[in-house]
Amino acid sequence: MKKLITPICILLTFGLLHSCAVNPVTGKRELSFMSEAQEIQMGKDADPQIIAEYGLYENKILQDFINAKGKQMGAISDRPNLAYNFRIVDSDVVNAFAVPGGYVYFTRGIMAHFNNEAEFAGVLGHEIGHVTAKHSVSQQAKSTLGQIGLLAGMVLSPTVAQYGQQLSEGLGVLFLKFGRDDERQADELGVKYSSKIRYDAREMAGFFGTLQNLSAGNENGLPNFLSTHPNPGERMTTVEKLATEYQRKENLTNPIVNRNSYLKMIDGLIYGKDPKQGFVENNTFYHPELKFQFPIPNGWNSNNSPQSFQMGEPNGKAIMRLTLAPGTNLQETASSTIQKYGLTVIRSEQTTANGLNAIRVIADQAENQEQQSAALRTLSYFIADGDKIYHIIGITALNTFETYNNLFSSTMSGFKRLTDADKLNRKPERIKIITTSGITNLEQVLRIRKETNEQRKKEIAILNGMTLTQSIPSGTMIKVIDK
Repeated sequence: MKKLITPICILLTFGLLHSCAVNPVTGKRELSFMSEAQEIQMGKDADPQIIAEYGLYENKILQDFINAKGKQMGAISDRPNLAYNFRIVDSDVVNAFAVPGGYVYFTRGIMAHFNNEAEFAGVLGHEIGHVTAKHSVSQQAKSTLGQIGLLAGMVLSPTVAQYGQQLSEGLGVLFLKFGRDDERQADELGVKYSSKIRYDAREMAGFFGTLQNLSAGNENGLPNFLSTHPNPGERMTTVEKLATEYQRKENLTNPIVNRNSYLKMIDGLIYGKDPKQGFVENNTFYHPELKFQFPIPNGWNSNNSPQSFQMGEPNGKAIMRLTLAPGTNLQETASSTIQKYGLTVIRSEQTTANGLNAIRVIADQAENQEQQSAALRTLSYFIADGDKIYHIIGITALNTFETYNNLFSSTMSGFKRLTDADKLNRKPERIKIITTSGITNLEQVLRIRKETNEQRKKEIAILNGMTLTQSIPSGTMIKVIDK
């Protein structure tokens, strides 16, 4: 096979420019249907879509930290000439991911679960490794960008059932899944890169334990690090062994951990959902910042992002989505939006939603034989509230529209202004760093803090990478959850 690779590359070059390239990590020639310039452009195109879907977490100290460490690590990586970009996105999902061209993202959810800088550095190296080894190029091209585009552009997909199923599984940013070989290579690169900037890569192995414990108690269906980064049982052992080897190679006699400095940085970090961005309670969606609310159909799954609120029937036969529509004139906005989606209006009428002016539109998307897509029927409400126009759209197959018409209508006409002070002033939970006095354990600390919820106790133990009963020396910084 090796003898065939070079001739094949030479032959393919006549038909496809840049079809063979040297992998910067392995040094081997491999098929590549994307130039580095195209890869970088792909990342540039994806970045605003990811930010729109998640939002950035506004914390200058943490953002400066991730930028500084990311640039330092990028400079010693196998692709030092890439202009790396690092972001903390505003999501409680525990994950980190990278897209082609050097764009790397950490959620505030994963930042909350690191217990020192070395754990962070190991995962940072792992994600940079996906970029340097070009794992993300082929995967991204056929997976995430297209799916994020669906969310960001609200293309009316003919695969309503598939979209509904994605919603039922919890629809956040859609992360890449890599094969085991890619993951093993990224793990080794994470160890290599973090060791090169003097961090203790053994801490990365310990963090996998935290993630495994977190995943075992994860019942919300949202993608987490282990669901998108397969975690074979031997992975922690392998990373520990690699870390020992690289410490010897780099002559690391006193590798950096930096526990306390990291914990001080995340003191006050928002933990879990941020209610100001919207939250669901008793089958109602409330948005304190924009001051509106509306009902959610009983039994439907939902997902909230900075860009939209989405609802899906569990069997995938119908979906609804709320967004802010551009424009200030209700009729013009309704007309331009329907035209943008390529819909044919069946009926349009003036109406109201709890005293707010609205336009109700039934419109169809025709059957597309080339794409083998069935005809869709949609119901839209365009609702004016002050200087904002909200668009709620319900989508289902033409032949099932009458089944969902009343459900769509009752949800959309239930849109109203939020005036409940309790909902408007709901505060997020935050990480609070405390220091123990006297030898104790986490169970005793939480008892003193009058934490009685057993599930919350386990959650805090995982957050600290501890068990409830292990001994904690006096003067140890630990995380608790506070308002």
